[in-house]
Amino acid sequence: MRCWVVEAITDEGRMVLTERPDPVPGPGELVVRVEAAGVNFADTLMVRGRYQWKPALPFVPGIEVSGEVVAAGPGCARVPGDRVCASVPTGGFAELALVPDAAATVIPAGVPSDAGLVLLGVNYPTAWYALHRRAAIRPGETVLVHAAAGGVGSAAVQIALAAGCRVIATAGSPAKLDVCRRLGAEVAVSYGDPGWVEAVRATTGGAGADVIVDPVGGRVGLDSLRALTWHGRLLVVGFAGGAPPELPANRLLLKEGTVLGVFWGEVKNRDPGLLRDVQDALLALHAEARLDPLIGNRLPLEDAPAALAQLAGRQSVGKLLLTPRRRDRRTP
Repeated sequence: MRCWVVEAITDEGRMVLTERPDPVPGPGELVVRVEAAGVNFADTLMVRGRYQWKPALPFVPGIEVSGEVVAAGPGCARVPGDRVCASVPTGGFAELALVPDAAATVIPAGVPSDAGLVLLGVNYPTAWYALHRRAAIRPGETVLVHAAAGGVGSAAVQIALAAGCRVIATAGSPAKLDVCRRLGAEVAVSYGDPGWVEAVRATTGGAGADVIVDPVGGRVGLDSLRALTWHGRLLVVGFAGGAPPELPANRLLLKEGTVLGVFWGEVKNRDPGLLRDVQDALLALHAEARLDPLIGNRLPLEDAPAALAQLAGRQSVGKLLLTPRRRDRRTP
């Protein structure tokens, strides 16, 4: 099979497209023919050795896949022919991926593999867990979503709207602000505008947002405390903007605010039952046409470096996918 391999850690995150033997499943393992591999911000960090978990070298990057099961080891509930998606530690940027059976979710009939990956993989479960389990959003609340045209952000906008919340969105370019409005955000403002906090306050009658979803960090995360209302909740989802912010405790005290960390990747490993509950909730909303996964671009496996560069450079909207095409070894 063809796959991308990180052989050594470099500042530029160098990967090599190479051939490896097809994986063979052991007990409780599946081999999945990858139809779609998600490209995540975690991948941009992992290939440069900057992620909180560092896989042993060499490794195949890519932490979520969807496709058809082509082989199953002993003790698996899924069988060849099943369409599944799964979050994996590594191995996604490949034609074939080895997936733990326990981590695989069968994609319902009528849901395409790529949409199933977006809905059930990383982004939508992260946003649902953050909003419903960490922040416990309530109908009528105002939710501010940073980077709302991105993977987690676009999911958060839709999930908050489905819960009956009012949504304010920020993004980094006019084109992305248009995406936010099309998703249903009542107000969309650039987080590069020094007056974005005042815009949030003006929209909320001076009160501020009840809940803020922040996958950006940096200065945006710091200024978010000024945009919180009394008893507001700030969800720390990531740091796509650079360094984690140092949040002053006095601002939290003055608003009796709460900062909530969101580490879905670890939560789902600790509580597999919660993963299924979250996925069931998302599938129910999708069946009601209240969620429409935003796929910004699909690139061939060969373009994985370009995909990572797009994501790191904030040039993508929604979910960015790689779509491997397995070559038939029987043809010249």
